[in-house]
Amino acid sequence: MIADFFHELLNLFLERGLWPSLFSIAGFLLAFFLVARLMSERRAPANTLAWLLGIVLVPYVGVPFYLLFGGRKLRQLAELKARLRPALPSGTPLEGQPPVAHTVIANGAPAPLPGNRLALLTTGEDAFATLVEHIQAARHSIHIATFILGRDETGRRIVALLAERARAGVKVRLLLDAVGCMFVRRGFVRPILDAGGEVAWFMPVRPFTSRGSANLRNHRKIAVFDHHTAIIGGHNLAREYMGPTPLKKRWRDFGAVIMGPAAVQLNEVFIADWCFASNQAPETLQAEGSAAALSPQGDSTLQVVASGPDIKGDPLYEGIVSMIQEAKHSLWVVTPYFLPDEVLLRSLLVKAHTGCAITLIIPAHSNHPITDFARRHYVRSLQEAGVRVRLFGPGMMHSKAVISDDTTAVLGSANFDPRSLFVNFEIGVFAHSTPDVLAIRAWAEEQLKQCREPGPDKLRRHRVLSGILEDLSRLLAPLL
Repeated sequence: MIADFFHELLNLFLERGLWPSLFSIAGFLLAFFLVARLMSERRAPANTLAWLLGIVLVPYVGVPFYLLFGGRKLRQLAELKARLRPALPSGTPLEGQPPVAHTVIANGAPAPLPGNRLALLTTGEDAFATLVEHIQAARHSIHIATFILGRDETGRRIVALLAERARAGVKVRLLLDAVGCMFVRRGFVRPILDAGGEVAWFMPVRPFTSRGSANLRNHRKIAVFDHHTAIIGGHNLAREYMGPTPLKKRWRDFGAVIMGPAAVQLNEVFIADWCFASNQAPETLQAEGSAAALSPQGDSTLQVVASGPDIKGDPLYEGIVSMIQEAKHSLWVVTPYFLPDEVLLRSLLVKAHTGCAITLIIPAHSNHPITDFARRHYVRSLQEAGVRVRLFGPGMMHSKAVISDDTTAVLGSANFDPRSLFVNFEIGVFAHSTPDVLAIRAWAEEQLKQCREPGPDKLRRHRVLSGILEDLSRLLAPLL
């Protein structure tokens, strides 16, 4: 009966030439449901407002863009990924944890684990040499997840090495983000497949499917060898990020090699991502690594924190907020894109007003000029509050790190912007051991040698136009 009613109603609209009205009604209902969904999501107010304005004022643009790019948390995805990822060891009890670790644990992340060894990767040449070394040394398995695989000499060399190890009987699994690697076809990775290795694409963009959206990208960079040694950081597998010899235009990036229990946890994150993308059962991969015991490898206490649509809360974001609020003497923020939400910005301003020495290192010119303009208001506000802002250059700085006093530091794949902290699949490692924190801060201090103070703002001469553009960019910043 209901189907007959809608069929007759549709015929009535078509017979009387009212189909434009039908589309208008359908568009209104769709916008109404999208607004209801948007309001139910856990978003920053500025982010919600930006999407609301797009959907309501420009529905023909806002509605399809939201359908394609607007998702943030997927409850079904979080539940599925939770089933794929086994229960990780809890480490030390919650009581007695430092404040930052306590905050992160309270948001569902594992507790810090002692017994790790951490070695920093501070150049693209070191990162490439270390990756090659561990690929060649792997005896059982190689798990690599990347956002970008370059179709260049770096990417080709890595593909050839992975194929070589697959032919030698090593289990090779390469996970590529479907958007970041949209131009990488199966032919490019065919040597790996022909050698017996496996390649999977994470969340391909397929309109009108419930599997995901173009907005939810796997930005994690994880490489795990034999289930017990891992490489993380900001390096993608392309010549801009790494290579065998120095390159004048190579970006400055940052990462680390981790051995010990934290590497095993990073492998579990990879397994969950891989099994989701490949539809494979996790038990096989977990059985392969059952011999990788959580044996001590060093004196580093590390905390692995995954963030993204598959995580119910925002542990990485709240951990960074806690680091800012807990800083007593010094705070360093190193990031390629600086678009803080209101909580992060206010936390930085309040901490600066208390006399805490804050240093912000950002590229003088990033690879996304629109984000450079959008950050202007935030940077100026921090400078007025006494924050030391330094511009890295020439060249692009792609490193990501936050260092709070001598107690806590975090590195990984996340940028200081809403997309990284609230939308992307990201990975971070909090270091709670003083020697590691001091080493990361020494690396940050070294970057100052290639930095300069911001010069006079040329656009301030056109105050009206500059003010309008800055207000607009601040409104759109949550969507960038």
